[in-house]
Amino acid sequence: MNDIHMLIGGEKTASASGRTFERRNPLDGTVATRAPAATPQDALTAVEAAARALPAWSALGPGARRALLLKAAAALEAKTPTFVETMAAETGAAAPWAGFNVHLAAGMLQEAAAITTQISGEVIPSDVPGSLAMGLRVPAGVVLGIAPWNAPVILGVRAIATPLACGNTVILKGSELCPATHGLIIEALQEAGLPPGVVNFVTNAPADAAAVVEAMVAHPAVRRVNFTGSTPVGRLVAQTCARHLKPVVLELGGKAPFVVLDDADLDAAVDGAIFGAFANSGQICMSTERIVVDEAIADAFVAKLAARAVGLPLGDPRKGPVVLGSVVDLSTVERCNALIDDALAKGATLVCGSRSDSTLMPATVLDRVTREMRIYHEESFGPVKPVVRVRGTEAAVECANDNPYGLSAAVFGRDIARALQVAQRIESGICHVNGPTVHDEAQMPFGGVKASGYGRFGGKAGIDAFTELRWVTVQTTPRHYPF
Repeated sequence: MNDIHMLIGGEKTASASGRTFERRNPLDGTVATRAPAATPQDALTAVEAAARALPAWSALGPGARRALLLKAAAALEAKTPTFVETMAAETGAAAPWAGFNVHLAAGMLQEAAAITTQISGEVIPSDVPGSLAMGLRVPAGVVLGIAPWNAPVILGVRAIATPLACGNTVILKGSELCPATHGLIIEALQEAGLPPGVVNFVTNAPADAAAVVEAMVAHPAVRRVNFTGSTPVGRLVAQTCARHLKPVVLELGGKAPFVVLDDADLDAAVDGAIFGAFANSGQICMSTERIVVDEAIADAFVAKLAARAVGLPLGDPRKGPVVLGSVVDLSTVERCNALIDDALAKGATLVCGSRSDSTLMPATVLDRVTREMRIYHEESFGPVKPVVRVRGTEAAVECANDNPYGLSAAVFGRDIARALQVAQRIESGICHVNGPTVHDEAQMPFGGVKASGYGRFGGKAGIDAFTELRWVTVQTTPRHYPF
């Protein structure tokens, strides 16, 4: 069991109340982590520590910030075995997924280090004679990052890396489901030598989340918020930010369509679908959530897909290498079982997999899914995937767009021009032609549309999100006034 602490102003600390909460392993119920249950006052103390550290950090040269972020990337990767062990204990994640998390998160810190010298402005022509007018990008202030459990290292680092590179100080509010995993990120940043208060870490019991977040968002020093998580919770975060006029970046739920056109390379499409649908047991915001297949090739595609899915290794990730580890909790099992039952009752065909009575859920594919079935519309966020058969390109586009979400998507077809035209018509922030729905790179503009949120992480888009654009002028000649 991990007993962890928060980090406020460079000091490891418990909750002022002395209270803690436990995170239990989803497979056997053993206590994985005991963490401080922060009060709203603890949260405010963290904000004030970040505010005190802001002037010195924002004034630090880009080279110095870059060096510290590069050290943090190395320190993070050095903790890979500990991350693998901790993620298995807290969320049931398989080792390959944990290792990928650390690798990409280290890349995010490296990319953040690279952009410290890319935060630039422009000179803007002015109608006032002798006026040098500039648009300058400057640090926004204190940034609150709220990260989830499903890709905890990637999303925990993403919540704070670009804000730090831009000269902001940060507070990471750890997930209640993986506080020790998020705490390891903070350890890496501390080992790299970031000054006290530049990075702060708060953990809270599930029942206290709303009060803790409200306290931090309401504080005048907090100037930006970013949240990754479910759409229902994202709406609540957005409402809180709106009341306090705080800009927020939201990356929320998804129902990523995976479109297989009639000329697709079926083996390549199956490879992409297997990875996109079943990586981390389908518990990724970009997970393939609806496989849309032209009926002309559907029989062959579904047969190949099922043959691959049944062979995916399933088991306790603490006991050896697997692809499918445990899902995060029994509520996921109950939700997915209900979606299976509903689909079968309304005429779907169970191609492979089954209902589950534990958090070890097999890869499950349902064929001939229709609009009348819940799984057509609802995010499963588990290893249960629907195949929807359509006739022709227009029907494929219509089906892909027939949901409230718009995060990631994929289109497979040999005619690249046609596949790209289809991709351009899909309503999503991200779309990959002949690639899986699950794909991320630190320098890319990452985010969704519709109920999948707004704003973008990554690269230059991240600079825009976590800086203020100021208009500054210098009058270089005498100015004429009308009176």
